Amino acid sequence: MAISAKLLGEDEYVVVSTRTHWKALIFPVFLLLVVAGAGGFLAAIVPTGSMQTPARIAILAVGVVILAAFALKPFLDWYFSTYTVTNRRLITRHGILTRTGRDIPLMRINDVSYEHGLIDRLLGCGTLHIESAGERGQVVLPDVPHVEHVHLQMSDLLFGGPEGRMGDGILENEDPPEHMRRRPQQQQQPRSEEDSQTLFSSDDDR
Repeated sequence: MAISAKLLGEDEYVVVSTRTHWKALIFPVFLLLVVAGAGGFLAAIVPTGSMQTPARIAILAVGVVILAAFALKPFLDWYFSTYTVTNRRLITRHGILTRTGRDIPLMRINDVSYEHGLIDRLLGCGTLHIESAGERGQVVLPDVPHVEHVHLQMSDLLFGGPEGRMGDGILENEDPPEHMRRRPQQQQQPRSEEDSQTLFSSDDDR
């Protein structure tokens, strides 16, 4: 499940690596049970005769097609789709035959948040929203397992730990992006003699 070490840079290590939540497999497994049960029942009630064997073959063929289209494909999509967070970047991989991937450097991420409804809270997953400084803007990762833990790990990398240190998303020899730089405090200019005088005068001094 983890990304190959050959694809990691120098001093880069995996912090979190996961697939989407197993709830994506609920429908394929349910469909498998229904098709297997219905196919076995239909094959058992086929009357004896010369058409029994062809009928059972036809039932088997229909069941295989249904499972391949509506159960096998979702399973393979789940198996080959991964989310990986390293100390340098966010890596997403999707696709069975045609693989697609996207890498977002952590130093380009402006904000990370999550949301999960009641069902997601019960199942222990949620949706991760990532605001990137790139051209595509927001990245949405649905059905992330233990989304609160992943959010905490990414926040620690991006914005530093409890000690307030800079996250590992920025290397020691790299300049942080402009939105993460600390602006130098402007030095106060010494007041001139005119500015130091009081703004109000009293007639009693005359």
